Amino acid sequence: MRYPNYSHENKILSQGFTLIAGLDEAGRGAWAGPIVAGAVILNPEVKIRGLKDSKLLCAKAREELFAEIAAKALGWAAGIISEKKIDQQGLGWANLAAMRLALKNLSPQPDHLLIDAVKLNYENLPSLSIIDGDYKITSIAAASIVAKVTRDRLMIELHEKYPEYNFDRHKGYGTAGHYQMIFRHGLCALHRRSFRPMRNLGHQ
Repeated sequence: MRYPNYSHENKILSQGFTLIAGLDEAGRGAWAGPIVAGAVILNPEVKIRGLKDSKLLCAKAREELFAEIAAKALGWAAGIISEKKIDQQGLGWANLAAMRLALKNLSPQPDHLLIDAVKLNYENLPSLSIIDGDYKITSIAAASIVAKVTRDRLMIELHEKYPEYNFDRHKGYGTAGHYQMIFRHGLCALHRRSFRPMRNLGHQ
C-alpha cells in the first residue's frame, strides 16, 4: 500500500510558507445528511504513522488516527453544510462552502492551501488543487479523516432521531438497505430531495 507523503508540503515550506492546510470533504455522494469538510495543518516535525485516505481505513483506525491528529496537529477544524443547503444551493456550492467554513474555524489560520480535487478561493491565499490528493498528500489525507469521522459521528447521533433508516450503518449513502428503508418509510428531513434517487423514491 502506497502511503501519502510530505513532498508537496516540504516544497511549499521551502518557499517560505509555514502553515499549510490540507482540505478534503466527506459525504459528497450521500443521499442523506450533510457534507462535511476537514481542514488540517500538520506539524512537519511530528509524524503520525498510518495516515492515508479515510476510505482505505476501517472505522476503528479512523477514530484512532483522528484522536492522534487532534492531539498532534498545529490546527484542525471541520465545516458542516446541511442537506437543506445542498438542496437549495447545489452540491458544488455546498462542497466549497463546507471547506470555507472549515477554514474559518481553523486556528491558526493557514498561509497556503492544499485541496483535494476542487479549486477554492479563500482570502486570496495561494493554493494547489490535486486530483486524488487524499491518496498522495499527508495533510489532505489527515483532512479526509477529520471530515469522515466528524460526519460519521453526526450520522450516528442522527440515527437516534430517525432509527428506522439505519443511518448508523450506511451513514446516509446509497446502499441497498437504505433504498429499502426509503421505499418502506418515504423520505425524512435528512434526505437530499434534489438528488435524482430521492425524486424517484420519495413517497412524501
